[in-house]
Amino acid sequence: MTQAWNPDSWRNFEARHLPVYEDAAALDRATGTLAAYPPLVFAGEARALMADLAEVAEGKAFLLQGGDCAESFAEFHPNNIRDTFRVLLQMAVVMTFASKRPVVKVGRMAGQFAKPRSAPTETHGDVTLPSYLGDNINGIEFDPVSRRNDPERMVRAYSQAAATLNLLRAFANGGYANLREVHRWTLDFMGRSAWAEKFSDVADRIGEALDFMEACGVNPETLPQLRGTSFYTSHEALLLPYEQALTRRDSLTGDWYDTSAHMVWIGDRTRFPGSAHIEFARGIGNPLGMKCGPSLEPDDLLRLLDTLNPARTPGRITLIARFGHDKVEEGFPRLLRAAKREGHPVVWSCDPMHGNVVKSDSGFKTRPFDRILREVRGFFDVHRAEGTHAGGIHVEMTGQDVTECVGGAVAITDEALGDRYHTHCDPRLNAAQSLELAFLVAEMLNREAADRQRDAA
Repeated sequence: MTQAWNPDSWRNFEARHLPVYEDAAALDRATGTLAAYPPLVFAGEARALMADLAEVAEGKAFLLQGGDCAESFAEFHPNNIRDTFRVLLQMAVVMTFASKRPVVKVGRMAGQFAKPRSAPTETHGDVTLPSYLGDNINGIEFDPVSRRNDPERMVRAYSQAAATLNLLRAFANGGYANLREVHRWTLDFMGRSAWAEKFSDVADRIGEALDFMEACGVNPETLPQLRGTSFYTSHEALLLPYEQALTRRDSLTGDWYDTSAHMVWIGDRTRFPGSAHIEFARGIGNPLGMKCGPSLEPDDLLRLLDTLNPARTPGRITLIARFGHDKVEEGFPRLLRAAKREGHPVVWSCDPMHGNVVKSDSGFKTRPFDRILREVRGFFDVHRAEGTHAGGIHVEMTGQDVTECVGGAVAITDEALGDRYHTHCDPRLNAAQSLELAFLVAEMLNREAADRQRDAA
């Protein structure tokens, strides 16, 4: 992959999990429309995220990345965006308060539509149709018209992403993220969770700290960091025609950036050597994520890192470990040691979701919450044993009161999965489970900080 790069050079490489469009002219019209639209994010914002992630790579901050498994057109509503943003704020506050380190907040939002599928088709009874690939490609309804790959869906996805970003920016900097509002971030239905009460205690302590600071002349009016926050967006760069159409040359640096999101990542199924997705990603200036699972060998990881970050720029690469609760302590150390040995300044983040999917007795695909917690603990344990620091967590979650993952303090049972199972793809943590996970991560970060202090002494 040493040839000259341009936004469409990926077309010379093997592209997996891309849809086939029957109407090439319609595809050209859709991508042409997108290419003429304004960027969704700006290169300077992507560089700001890169600088924040460089702090994470050095152990001076922590990455929280979360949001929908797959955004949908049907669930697009300002309240849903607000509630997911609110839960991410709660999780970040818990982790920041416990660890005394900044938390970099990145949403799986404003572009997380397309999903790779295990099979190109699915069969119901005696009818076989193309698989659902995400709302920016085809529809979830099981009928021939809906399942046709329609390039115009990319244009609709762009419009939804633009509206989502507009609202997120307003929430982040328009007063909603003001720490004085911390008590108002708890969702009504979380009142039955013990973790909501624990969050209320944290909010009380934050309020007391703010009262003290205000008595000293420091308040949200004099210190902007108290009344707003930086919030970034990300998604899997799977649908390459969409990503290419939104790739622009930065007028300040002359470098190329994918303006569909601040950060994009490459999935476990598309990060093989010779991949079109790797080729596309290597030429853009955005921070990049890459999923790393049991199938990835250390030598292949190092080759991919040399391709994606030859200058070894801190903050450029976030490696998202997704092993499963029973494989993380065996499989993860090999990759961690290889990157550490070769001096790659990566952020290591834990995805405890994708390796822990099971089929419930009631027939629903679910993720047992206890397995999610075990993988997070295993991830931190590996870092402790290797003398490195856990950099972040990557979760599929929502602010909605869904019943998709069994377990947690609210104790969602197998029988209750069907009550509010709304996901368009994989099961997500609800708000109460997300907050419970945040407190576990906070506990792990506290232990890591104690270890560092002990070693320094």
